[in-house]
This record gives sequence, C-alpha cells and structure tokens, in this order.
Amino acid sequence: MKKTLFDKVWDSHVIHKITNGPDVLFIDRHMVHEVTSPVAFLGLKKRKIKVLYPERTFATADHNTPTLNQHLPVKDKLSANQLKALENNSREHGISFWGLGHEKNGIVHVVGPEYGITLPGATIVCGDSHTSTHGAFGAIAFGIGTSEVEMVLSTQCIMQQKPKSMRINVSGELEKGVTPKDVALYIISKLSTSGATGYFVEYAGNVFSQMSMEGRMTVCNLSIEMGARGGMIAPDQKTFDYVKGREFAPSGGNWELAMEFWNNLPSDKGAIFDKEFHFEGKDIEPMITYGTNPGMGISILKDIPKYNSDKGQKETYKKSLDYMSYKEGETMLGKQIDFVFLGSCTNGRIEDFRAFSEIVKGRKKAKNVTAWLVPGSHKVEKAIKDEGILKILNDAGFELREPGCSACLAMNDDKVPPGKYAVSTSNRNFEGRQGPGSRTLLASPIVAAAAAITGKVTDPRTLF
Repeated sequence: MKKTLFDKVWDSHVIHKITNGPDVLFIDRHMVHEVTSPVAFLGLKKRKIKVLYPERTFATADHNTPTLNQHLPVKDKLSANQLKALENNSREHGISFWGLGHEKNGIVHVVGPEYGITLPGATIVCGDSHTSTHGAFGAIAFGIGTSEVEMVLSTQCIMQQKPKSMRINVSGELEKGVTPKDVALYIISKLSTSGATGYFVEYAGNVFSQMSMEGRMTVCNLSIEMGARGGMIAPDQKTFDYVKGREFAPSGGNWELAMEFWNNLPSDKGAIFDKEFHFEGKDIEPMITYGTNPGMGISILKDIPKYNSDKGQKETYKKSLDYMSYKEGETMLGKQIDFVFLGSCTNGRIEDFRAFSEIVKGRKKAKNVTAWLVPGSHKVEKAIKDEGILKILNDAGFELREPGCSACLAMNDDKVPPGKYAVSTSNRNFEGRQGPGSRTLLASPIVAAAAAITGKVTDPRTLF
C-alpha cells in the first residue's frame, strides 16, 4: 500500500493501537516553556514520579520574557514565578534549560531547529499550538495541552486519534515581493480558519521545494491557523544540509543511518490523500489581513470584501470590521498604522531580518510608528550584528530588542495600546491578541518594513 509522508512517520511511531480508540504514539522530542509546563510538573510531583527520558525534553523561556534589560530581574511577579518554576523543575528532573541570559535562549520554535532538536521523521510535541512549525523538516509536530505535557514527561508517549490527510499543492513561480508568509495567508484566505480541521497537511509543489528552510517553517507554523493539526513538507537535500552538523543532530555512523530513513520519507507516488487542493503561485500577491482572524486576508491591492454568505455569519463579519473600525469596500492601501512588529516564531528568523533590512536600507522610520524588532533567538541576534544588518536598522532609526515572543501575544511588556493599529509578522490577529483593544494586521516582513517606513499600509513592491 502506497503511503504518504505523514503515514510513514506516524506508523513508525505507533507502539500500541487501541481498538476503536486512539493510537499510543512515541514522542522523540518534547519541548517545554514556562507557560504550559508548571501544572504538568506539579502533577508529576503529586504522583511522585520523575521524567522518564529527560534527555528528550528541552526547556526554554520565551512567552513571558521581557525584550529589554533581560539582565535585570523580571518585574511582573506572575512572569517571574513562571520563569523560576521552569528553572527549578528543569534542574530537579535533569532537563536542559535555556533561561534568560543563556546563549541558547529564544523562542522554542526557533531554537529547536537551530540546534538540531528538530529532525526529519521525528515526532515532536510542545505545549504550544505553533509546534506545527517543525513540520517543515518532515516531522510530525503538534501542540498539546497541559495534561498531555504531563503524559509525555512521565511516559514519553501520547494517546492520539490519527488525523486525516490533506495535500496542498502550490505550483509555478512566485513574483518578486511575494514571500512564504504571503503564500500561507493566501491559502488560509481560501480555505478559511476551519478548512483543514481534523487534517494533517502536507505542502507540495515547486513553490515549497524552492523555499528556504526558514520559509518552510513560516508556512508550517501557520498551518494551525486554518484548523489543521499540523503541517509537513517532505525533507530534501535542503533539509539535510540545514540539519547536518547541528548540536543535537545525529553524527558519524548515526547520520548515515538517519539518512537511510529520511530519504524514504517523501510520499509514495500515487499515495492517496483524504483531501487535496491546488493553487498557482502566480495568483499570490503580498497579503494583509483586515479583520480579526487569519482567514480574513486579501491582496494588499484589493478592497475589503463585502459580506459573503459562504464565509460565515453576517453579524460576526460586521463585528470584526467594527472592531477594526473598517468598512466593506474600503481599500487597505494607505491605512494609517501605529506599530510594526517584526518577530515571533512565524517571522523572527535571520531571513526575515534580511528581508526587512532590504526595504529600510537608506530610508528612515516614519515618525508616527513605534517599531519592535525582536529576534527569535540569540543566534539570530548575533547574525543580525555579524551581517551588518544592525547598522542598517540603526541608521534607519530602528532599535533591536532582545529575543522572546514579544508582541505576538499580550503575555509580556510588549503590548499594543487600545485602538492602535499594528502591522505584525506574527500569526494571530484575534481581538486583544497583541494587547486589550489592539488592532492587528498580519503581513510579511517586507510589508511590515514598508509600513514602518511610510507610516501606512504600503505595497512593498513600490519600494524595491
């Protein structure tokens, strides 16, 4: 029987099938952070058990961390307590811990790939929905809840119903100025935020094979925003070149053994998917959202669409536009913005800062814009400095902050004030996501850069 990439990875990790029930799945790598882990560790303590395989678990602080003055004590008491709890729990159970000040600290879905924790053909979980990011390497990666975090810590297994399979094909070429973020937002706008519910998605076609690993991570990161359990891209030479030599990746004879498995992972020709979609790269333009979910996205050149009965309840649609203070038929071009956020597990990698700097080079930040530029890790921060990007940013009037989740979500000091508009390279634009009353427009790093320079929604292609 011909198998999909997803089938091959899933089936190779099933250690027990429950009749008419879920599969018991072995987990290769488990990542934890300070928000979803404290209760799980408390559960272990109450049951008087230890982490079964501490060498398979990796802990980093990211959600609650400040992005300024990280050498100082964290002011917010709840955040400080959660960070301390993660440190204590990691020490007690012998888990690698990368807290504030550690050279490997950063956003969990950025540092995982950087250090070779993320591998092709692996099963990877974390108490965070955007764990789907790691699927870019041909891994099955998905977010889990607190009780499941406890289950993995104690047994290195998880009980899951096997999802259905979906393949999304994007063929052809992307025009200049169209990024992986635009591809993902375009797909979500076509399928809606529930279009892939119950499925694990494989992205296929030359648009994805031509993407860098950073670009693939961006696409897989946003899989969750169309309801998918996760997203995957078949590993290829680009994947292997990225992984080889990283700290936690196989080496020597183990690398050769791993390659034997990895080279056989791509879906078999003729494998059947439960659902399949086809799109053309030439149809995709720079995207921007206008509403309060990631599915409410359009080409930056188009007007806000009128209510379509096929896309949800009229009252909900009106409520979303009212929250944004937008109207049907208005153009997005020229909309004033107040904040720009470059960062998050979606777009906080070095490639994103390179793209941003190409737009702002030789120009000046708009006076009405507050810009938060936040690297996803210290490794990204170092590359920004080593490559001369920091000088370009500083000359244009921007400052670089320290690594963390930052303004992706309102769990730290970086909050967008009520009523203010933010062009954000993060993954969610729900009401209050970036701060109570904040208004978020999701976009790519170069759309964010164009907005930061002009102070309004601008087609970045006019600035090349």
